[in-house]
Amino acid sequence: MRTKQVNLLITLVAVALFSFSCFCIYRITQINNQLINCRNHILEFKENMLYLRNKTEKNSQEMMKVLNRMKYEITKREILSRNLVAQKADILNKNETVSNTLEDLKFFFPHLRKEGRIYPDVIIGKGKTGVSFALGISTVNRGNYSYLKQTLTSVVSKMTLSQEKDSVVIVLVADSNEDYLHSVVKMITKKFKRQVRSGSLEVISIPAFLYSSMLNAKHLAEASQKLASWRIKQVLDFCILMLYAQPKAKYYLQLEDDIIAKEMYFTKITDFVGNISSNNWFFIEFSMLGFIGKLFRSEDLTHFVRFFLMFYKEKPIDWLLNDIFQRNCMKRKKQIRIQYKPSLFQHVGVHSSFPRKEQYEKKI
Repeated sequence: MRTKQVNLLITLVAVALFSFSCFCIYRITQINNQLINCRNHILEFKENMLYLRNKTEKNSQEMMKVLNRMKYEITKREILSRNLVAQKADILNKNETVSNTLEDLKFFFPHLRKEGRIYPDVIIGKGKTGVSFALGISTVNRGNYSYLKQTLTSVVSKMTLSQEKDSVVIVLVADSNEDYLHSVVKMITKKFKRQVRSGSLEVISIPAFLYSSMLNAKHLAEASQKLASWRIKQVLDFCILMLYAQPKAKYYLQLEDDIIAKEMYFTKITDFVGNISSNNWFFIEFSMLGFIGKLFRSEDLTHFVRFFLMFYKEKPIDWLLNDIFQRNCMKRKKQIRIQYKPSLFQHVGVHSSFPRKEQYEKKI
């Protein structure tokens, strides 16, 4: 009886040991499989990392090739533009001034590259250059309302003869209506004979082909779309006026065709600029309203215009000017904008150049 019990016990122990052995073998096999899977995942991860690194290096090389190509094309276009300007200068009248900066328009507007000469039509002008100040005024037809005569009278009459001699006022007729252009020319030649004879007052207009592809003339039925097109054209008008004026003077003063200049405004501007001890500025505001009364160094105009042309569809030009101010304040430790107070120009136009729009903001 005891022998049977011992044998049964041995059998139970043997079964237990066998079961435990089987369990251990199963667990070892399971762990081994997990280790193999883990190793495979690690190898796969290494292969993916190697592939991504190789792809990144390849993309970086391709990007460098593209950037180098772009740099080459830009340099090539600048050389071609300079050569084109040099060729055109040979056939222009000696009284005309050709600005290389006008050729920059071809970079931003491809449709102009087929045009030989990029230059406004000079209706009245004697090519006056080498002066201290150029004053730019852009004007368009406002229908039955016009402030241009009043504005020019205010601007010109408050200069001394010596100041008039050292400046040039440029009126840009930015309107395709030929009747309006003729009316402006007739008024100026009659009212400002001395300034026209001396070359201190010029009238220019923009050839139609300049705007043929710049403005989206389709689907302008809605007022919002018309307003956007008007703002876009206004930015382009100012840019062309600034580029034309750049080689003429040391400083450029932006005005509008519906303002009144205050007494001795020109003397105050020249004295203020002359008393600034540092050249550490980008522009001076002689008016706080819009784009009126902004004074720039002519050497900086190209940088401003290029920025305006990059974003001319996005915002009005006074907003873009503020963007330049904000951007440069972050990049440079300098006084970018100087504000002169009180304002030297009073806005008087109620009827905007945009049809059926009235504006009553006058205090500046």
